[in-house]
Amino acid sequence: IPAVATDRRFAQCLRERLEEQQLLDRRYQLQQVPGGRMALPVLEEKLSQLSLPPEMPCELVQIQNPVPSRASRRRTPAQKLRDELRQLLGEGWSEELEQDVPHAWQRHGDLVLLSEDSFKAAPWERLGPVLWDTVASVLGAQRVARRGRVLPDGMRTPSVTLLLGQDGWVEHVDNGIRYTFDVTKCMFSPGNITEKLRVASLPCAGEVLVDLYAGIGYFTLPFLVHAGAAFVHACEWNVHAVEALRRTLVLNGVQDRCHVHHGDSRQLELRDIADRVNLGLIPSSEEGWPVACRVLKKDTGGVLHIHHNVETRPAPSSVLPAEQGSPEAASSDEEAQHPMEDTGKDAVGARIRPEWQRWAEATATRIQGLLAELHGQPWCTSIVHIEAVKSYAPHVHHLVLDLQCHPALP
Repeated sequence: IPAVATDRRFAQCLRERLEEQQLLDRRYQLQQVPGGRMALPVLEEKLSQLSLPPEMPCELVQIQNPVPSRASRRRTPAQKLRDELRQLLGEGWSEELEQDVPHAWQRHGDLVLLSEDSFKAAPWERLGPVLWDTVASVLGAQRVARRGRVLPDGMRTPSVTLLLGQDGWVEHVDNGIRYTFDVTKCMFSPGNITEKLRVASLPCAGEVLVDLYAGIGYFTLPFLVHAGAAFVHACEWNVHAVEALRRTLVLNGVQDRCHVHHGDSRQLELRDIADRVNLGLIPSSEEGWPVACRVLKKDTGGVLHIHHNVETRPAPSSVLPAEQGSPEAASSDEEAQHPMEDTGKDAVGARIRPEWQRWAEATATRIQGLLAELHGQPWCTSIVHIEAVKSYAPHVHHLVLDLQCHPALP
């Protein structure tokens, strides 16, 4: 490869100059050459731009056996996988196959879950089981699966194919909580991590909670394990999620503080029991609002955590400084918006947008009316906090409204 050789005394100065001009080839180390000089590798495609500095003794040379730099030797798992597969296919390797090798994946214990567009090209088929053995070996896994499209069955059932291994049950640790589920029957959503962390920090000691859409326990477990809830009623209608939830409760040693209600949460017969209700369903949890009102304690009320997808106009300058009238806005900065996952160019801002505030106020009014109708007396609702979890789609944000509800004083 081409390089510029200079006296050792000038090597650092020349290196800085080549870096400024973006001519240094970082794939290789600086090397000693005869005459006590140092050779600095340069990019061959940019040789025409090379101008040797007259103020220091240097000349253009060729390095016959260049030594790779440390950075170039640190291959990522994705690079290692591509290199292994390129060797397997030999002359059959192509640009199409290069694009077909995954750059990222989910890991659940000893199982690697690939994206649905991985290894779809026809030439992979001729490798047979060797392909999946190679993927597992390079990625340090025992089992390999590939995700498909989520089935439109109302339960978000995943379409997952096991490619290596016989059992789809995995264990996943998230914020110190051990979840277990069958990847072919249930999904694990890593995108709501900010809300799971927030829930885990809520002061729920001694409280009874109702989680109307429990799934495999995304929020049920943080309430029990970290927030100190005394008891949780977890509602879920998907039989596979129910089995995963029950196993997860046992894994974390909190099965005695949770009752799992298998069935449609709209038919839940509980009343007057909850200090707090979680309504973690998007795009809307509105069908669960009447149930949430029924299970709240009728004498003292409680807090509703209402999830919803809210559309926002693309006007980033139009924001409100804080939740107007909320205790947090007046007394503390602890409830500032957490960092959020952004799934598109429309990044979530750190302040409350007018559309979010209007949705929260309309929801508070609706809930107030439902409670007054249910109990035959006036109730009060107040917006405690609005949490922006993530961008769900362009200009659509997954929000959580913390709504305090209690009977009006006589």
